[in-house]
Order: sequence, then C-alpha cells, then structure tokens
Amino acid sequence: MINLTLFKRELKASYKVFLIIFAVLMMYTGIITGMFDPKLGEVLEQFTQVMPELMSAFGMTNPGTTLIEFLASYLYGFLFLVFPMIFEIILANRLVARYVDQGSMAYLLASPLTRGKIILTQATVMWTSLGALIMLITLGEIGFAQLMFPGELDMMILFKMNIGLYVLHLAISGICFFASCISNEIKLSYSIGAGVPILFLLIQMLSNVGEKLEIFKYFTIFSLYPSSQIASGEKSAYGFMCILLMIALALYALGGYLFTKRDLPV
Repeated sequence: MINLTLFKRELKASYKVFLIIFAVLMMYTGIITGMFDPKLGEVLEQFTQVMPELMSAFGMTNPGTTLIEFLASYLYGFLFLVFPMIFEIILANRLVARYVDQGSMAYLLASPLTRGKIILTQATVMWTSLGALIMLITLGEIGFAQLMFPGELDMMILFKMNIGLYVLHLAISGICFFASCISNEIKLSYSIGAGVPILFLLIQMLSNVGEKLEIFKYFTIFSLYPSSQIASGEKSAYGFMCILLMIALALYALGGYLFTKRDLPV
C-alpha cells in the first residue's frame, strides 16, 4: 500500500510543472488540429519535398486523409513524445534522487515508512500524473476536434493511440525512475535519466531521415510506438505496446528493488 500523505504532498509539489507541460501541449494541439484540411495535404506534401530530411526527422511525412491520421503524424510523431518526456525527467528526479541528494530521505526513513512503501508511493505519483496528463490530452483533442471539425475524429482509434502513448511514457519514465533510484546525486540521475531518453529520441529522428539510416530504429524505444500503424488499424502495433509495458514494469521493479537494498548516504 502507498502512503497517502506522501502521495498528496508529491502531487501538490509537482502541479506547476504539470500545468506548464499541459498548457504547452494544448496550445500545440489546438494549432495542429486547426491546420487539418484534406486540401492542405498537397501543400504539406510540397513542403516535405522541399525539406524531406527535416520533416522526416520529426516524423511529419504523411499528413494522411483523415483527421486522426493527420494528428498521428503531426502530434504523435514528435510533440507528444518530447513534452511528456520532459515532465517525466523532472518528476522522476524530484521523487527519489533529490531526497537522497539533499539528505531529506533520512527524515522519511526515520518515520514509520519503509523503503518499499516510499518507493511504491513515489512510483504511483508518476503513474498517476502521467495518466492524468494523457487523459487531459485526450479530452483536449476531442474538444478541439469537435469545435473545429465536428464528427471527423475517430474516437476509438484516438483512445487506442493514447493508451499506447501512456504505455510508451510509462517505459520512458521507467528509465528516469530507475536512474533516480540508483543515484545519490541529482547530477548523476539527470545524466542517466535524461541522457538515455534523449539519446533514444535522437536515434529515432535519425532513423526517420532515410532508408540508409532506417536500421537505427532497432536501437530506440520510440520505435515501439508506431502511432501511424495504430491510426491505420494495424494489429501488429499492439504487440509493441505489450513489449513497452513489460519494459516499464521491469524498470520500475528493478529500480525499486535496488533502492531498497543499496546503502544510502547519511
């Protein structure tokens, strides 16, 4: 079981960062949704031909013919990957490594709380915050779509895409949380927890540039979230989502286990 007092305190401490990330995502969601127009596809295709490498790197190569395909390319190809990742990096470091680095973890451990309960509570804060962020993103997408293009958005596919997005960010946050659990200093935690996801993102962008570099997609976790395949209804995408979930569970479990067993600085 988690400690509700600690859980509420952590949610309250992180709400400002949460709101900033959510506001930025909603701004881009509104702008991108407003750009949807089947006729605009020709213009975007011409733009892609002018700067193919740049557009490919950001996953914006196929505007599609439907609103959900358009969003899959222009929101889920980059923006919905980067900004939640920033939130996860910041939050993961605040939840564990900052306590250890500042010596505050000793005060938590001096209370009746066990290491296991502390780490489970902190992990639950991450899972809950991510779930709330993805849920609000979903509601925002539906709201903008209904306001600008009533009846154009395929709700079922949208829900599937965002379930996949949540699982992807569980895996990414697992990397950040694992790094936070094994680090005594915030600098080390950021180096691993931010460095690895950013490296994966850069590799993903590189793999999108052309066929010669496509092999790099096998070296990044982001390739396991094929938003375009989910949007087009390909069932193979669900297998990748299961792999992401297993990665997330393994990272959180291993990070929590190592935290409960390692020596902490006094």
